[in-house]
Amino acid sequence: MIHLLAILGVVIISFSAIFVRLAAVSPVTATFFRAAYALPVLAIIWAVQRRGDRRTPRERRLAVISGLILAVDLALWHESIALVGAGLGTVVANVQVVFVAVTAWLLFDERLTRSRVATIVVVLGGVALTSGLARHDAYGSNPVAGVIIGLVAGMCYSAYILVYREANRTPGPASGPLLDSTIGMIAGAIACAVFDRHFSLSPGRAAQLWLALLAIGSQVVGWLLIGQALPALPAVEMSILLLGQPIFTVLWGVLLFDERLSALQWLGCAIVLGGVATLSIRRPVARHADHASV
Repeated sequence: MIHLLAILGVVIISFSAIFVRLAAVSPVTATFFRAAYALPVLAIIWAVQRRGDRRTPRERRLAVISGLILAVDLALWHESIALVGAGLGTVVANVQVVFVAVTAWLLFDERLTRSRVATIVVVLGGVALTSGLARHDAYGSNPVAGVIIGLVAGMCYSAYILVYREANRTPGPASGPLLDSTIGMIAGAIACAVFDRHFSLSPGRAAQLWLALLAIGSQVVGWLLIGQALPALPAVEMSILLLGQPIFTVLWGVLLFDERLSALQWLGCAIVLGGVATLSIRRPVARHADHASV
């Protein structure tokens, strides 16, 4: 049953980039409504579970700050999706595990072995290949820019992970930190709106439907299911299961949007996913979910 919950959660979040493409709104608009539609649902869930929420005020503030960072990450990720497609955009976003490893080494003295350094170099080489190296057969309206923006989004997501981890030191219902982080996302999206000239508080009805599915599916149901499964599964199993997200997203991109990648881009995807899997599986149990994108 636990495996089923984890797989279902992974499949649900694999549609995140798909819903963003289908909504066809500006990057910050998608970020804002992902949080806005999720907020009341999370508030109801947390109200039911609030007795088990024993987080400190500091942890609650950190959860809100993590949401501010996540808003920037999502806005950049959504722009990357527009430039390089849902599949590649999600694959590139998963390189945040590289930035988490480097940051943990610089700030927390976590060991960075030669093999991990070599793997990081290989992953970054794979990222370069996903850009198509400016070849004529590369998929995307601007694949080079899309991959660069995706890398910056990965950096932001690594910062989000580190802050959100600190906000979850006290055991309790997952809905609490997720609710506070979502509040931060709304504030962050409003702040980012000044940089998005196409930001809108009134997208069309079709767009609202896809954004609601993005919010309820990915922001609420998907991650609550995964949160239920995380403590019960070994690190290796969960790491492998979570890698299904970018794999599924690439598949949906091909099936739904005819995202036909070039041979170099397919090779880059394989290298990135293989390297991310290697880095993730070797990490401690407490961090085995850090490589999943949003």
